Amino acid sequence: MAQTHGTCPDRFSGVRETLEESLEAQDVGASVAVYLDGEPVVDLWGGYADAARTTPWQRDSILNTWSTTKTMTALCALILADRGDLDLTAPVARYWPEFAAAGKQDVEVCHLLSHTAGLPTWDEPMAVADLYDWPKATARLAAQAPSWEPGTQAGYHAVTQGYLVGEVVRRVTGVSLGTFFAGEVAGPLGADFHIGLPAEHDSRVIPVIPPPPPAAPGGGQTEAEGAPRGRGNPPIDPADANTVAWRRAEIPAAGGHGNARSVGAVQSVLACGGTARGVRLLSPEGCERALAEQYRGPDSVLGAPMRYGNGYGLNSGWLPNPRTCFWGGWGGSIVVVDLDARMTVSYVMNQMLDQGGTGDGRAFDIVTAAYDGLPG
Repeated sequence: MAQTHGTCPDRFSGVRETLEESLEAQDVGASVAVYLDGEPVVDLWGGYADAARTTPWQRDSILNTWSTTKTMTALCALILADRGDLDLTAPVARYWPEFAAAGKQDVEVCHLLSHTAGLPTWDEPMAVADLYDWPKATARLAAQAPSWEPGTQAGYHAVTQGYLVGEVVRRVTGVSLGTFFAGEVAGPLGADFHIGLPAEHDSRVIPVIPPPPPAAPGGGQTEAEGAPRGRGNPPIDPADANTVAWRRAEIPAAGGHGNARSVGAVQSVLACGGTARGVRLLSPEGCERALAEQYRGPDSVLGAPMRYGNGYGLNSGWLPNPRTCFWGGWGGSIVVVDLDARMTVSYVMNQMLDQGGTGDGRAFDIVTAAYDGLPG
């Protein structure tokens, strides 16, 4: 059986066993964390940092977490709302006047957070390098007409959501989303998560490993394969996340770097009424905004029924407690935030498997094992 490292009490032994089984089967390297009442109770890592399995995954290894980053961006918006600096029901144009162009004057901040704004991608052709140009990426979205009447339907804003919410945060605070997150969230919590990675952390970065290509009918490859869901413009390759340019850029929907420990450390604040490990970032009422349902129905990009709150997916029955929210990243990572159990479960890995759906079995098995450790 694969060897794991870290801490895991007996009551959560199923989490360790599940991770070890996954490392034996599909995973290359991974980390798992469980926080209860804001404190880390499970902190595990194991496997390898490379596909050749020559370099061990270390305690402080970090990597690109893809869309798990969205929960960090959402938390920034919730903090500003809790402070009274941002009204989630206000028009985006109140904070970003240029955004009112092309019929978007009534788009609300909550539409950005719930993937209902009608801006799931850019209309103009974009290159990956354009994602590193914040003024260009945001100006194009501000000038663009929505693809549907905002608020009436959902379509996963896979990459655009980070620029949309991030620009609102910038207009409200005067600093970039990554700067706000570092100073107001990660810093106070001592969390090793970064949106825009400083160079001094490069030596700890593990490259992501692309998912194996699925076979298309007839044995060929479909044109869309290798690109994440809804991210066809620009076409993003997993290898893009392994470049220095990607690390340095602030891509608040898909470019955050961390591990399960740091993901859980941040999101445990939401699970615990706004305070964790002596750090208060939100009021209990502010946490509840994450659970306020904004949309329920089919997602035209994901091709699946979804429930969206403010920045998080909401439990639609696959988790035991109703007051639970979550999101995950391309390839398989996930964070689950249970406000009833005051528990956060996070899983981050380098071997991508998810081809663009809503996750794969590895993460779900980890989450199930964590719930098995709770008192009956």
